[in-house]
Amino acid sequence: MLRLTDIKLPLDHDEQALELAILGKLKISKDQLISFNLFKRGYDARNNKNIQLIYTLDVEVKQQDQLLQQFNKDSHVRLTPDMTYKFVAEAPANMKHRPVVVGLGPCGLFAALILAQMGFKPIILERGKEVRERTKDTFGFWRKKALNPESNVQFGEGGAGTFSDGKLYSQVKDRKHYGRKVLNEFVAAGAPEEIMYVSKPHIGTFKLVNMVEKMREKIISLGGEFRFSTRVEKLDLDSVGENYKIKGLHLSGGEYLECDKVVLAIGHSARDTFTSLFEQGVYIEAKPFSVGFRIEHEQSMIDKRRFGDNAGNPILGAADYKLVHHCKNGRTVYSFCMCPGGTVVAAASEPGKVVTNGMSQYSRHERNANSAIVVGITPEEDFPGHPLAGIELQRSLEELAFHVGGENYHAPAQLIGDFLAGKSSDEVGEVKPSYTPGITLTDLSKVVPDFVSNAIREAIPAFDRQIKGFAKNDGLLTGVETRTSSPICIKRDEDYQSINVQGLYPAGEGAGYAGGIWSAGIDGIRVAEAVALSIVDDIAKAG
Repeated sequence: MLRLTDIKLPLDHDEQALELAILGKLKISKDQLISFNLFKRGYDARNNKNIQLIYTLDVEVKQQDQLLQQFNKDSHVRLTPDMTYKFVAEAPANMKHRPVVVGLGPCGLFAALILAQMGFKPIILERGKEVRERTKDTFGFWRKKALNPESNVQFGEGGAGTFSDGKLYSQVKDRKHYGRKVLNEFVAAGAPEEIMYVSKPHIGTFKLVNMVEKMREKIISLGGEFRFSTRVEKLDLDSVGENYKIKGLHLSGGEYLECDKVVLAIGHSARDTFTSLFEQGVYIEAKPFSVGFRIEHEQSMIDKRRFGDNAGNPILGAADYKLVHHCKNGRTVYSFCMCPGGTVVAAASEPGKVVTNGMSQYSRHERNANSAIVVGITPEEDFPGHPLAGIELQRSLEELAFHVGGENYHAPAQLIGDFLAGKSSDEVGEVKPSYTPGITLTDLSKVVPDFVSNAIREAIPAFDRQIKGFAKNDGLLTGVETRTSSPICIKRDEDYQSINVQGLYPAGEGAGYAGGIWSAGIDGIRVAEAVALSIVDDIAKAG
């Protein structure tokens, strides 16, 4: 088949327009076209009075080779790539130890699934609870301020992505099409078919809960074993020269698990585990991340500004945005994890801390749009001296937000107009806060460093020039946003193993190798393949 890209048609085009566009692009007659399938559909809304749909199509035609030659200089006409996932190994019968996956966010979930599908029957350890029990605990925190440090937005089956917008796209390079495997498995678990072709697919929290359960059932049917409420307390390591080799795990409750291949997919908030790993000598580096606030506007305003009279069109759905501003002080401010028609949620995982995040359901029908507005920070400039210093910076900001919010898990908040004017807020306006347990109106400059406040004060008016109304006085800022990405990187080599611990495979967002559900799933597949090939190679060498 041929893959045609960048086929542009009006938003309101009729059913015949796609076929006519194919015939016109390839300069062929109708009888030469056998069939076509939709691979991807996006849109260009830069001119909201003339929104264009942009298609990628897979086309079956007569005389395919002749057309490929005819269009060999046209980058928008190419052979459709083979995107079928192919397993790299099959579990040998004489395997001494089953591989272990630590953490059951999207990275750990896909690592476990791929290993199970290859016959390796992984053991999966998750410090939190099963997703449905975890959901009860999380909603209990939001409604009753009862935080369970082991079962919350950050910890439990499904990972932090379960309580998010469920975005399934990323800037990650994916030459082997692992992302297609991720989408196929999600659809098999109950995700809407449209995630296979829309340019910015998302799922939403409630659908993710059901999907995670079905994927767990599939892994169990293939011989996988799940152990919930089980935290890794310590690695059991043998010295190998100046480095180490893993031989087992000490678990909460006193249990010991002998193993020699461990996928470490613990997420970006496993601070106690990061500390334990560092103290045991696992090589860790500090890495950049970002801090700031959540910003809320009425979704109807964002829709109108982005789509004009086309706001509400079901093909377009709720409008999103992506904004970047480079400040005079050298800082960069950008929007992150934008949640159309969603809510701001309490994402704390430690007592006495306040952390924000954003979440949407599949429908994206809530009144407000929200996004993080954050400032990039670096180890060299902002938290030098120790690989875990970023964790302590996060904690200090979260503790400050807890104190300023009233020490009851209410989040400090401020109207945009008051924030820009440098004065405290005393009442909300048209934009009603969506954050639960609740907010405390204050001056948000009290909870972040001055350079963060100053950078965001410069950026918001700049964003208003792109989306009129972004700086409206009664829009709302809520703080503090600190968990944009992991503050550390557990360095690994070209075989995906820790650079100084043989058999330990750092993976996903917590180790510094992914950002979001889709890229974490892809990294889980890559690491699972590396583990499988290593097991097969070890057995072959043992002879």
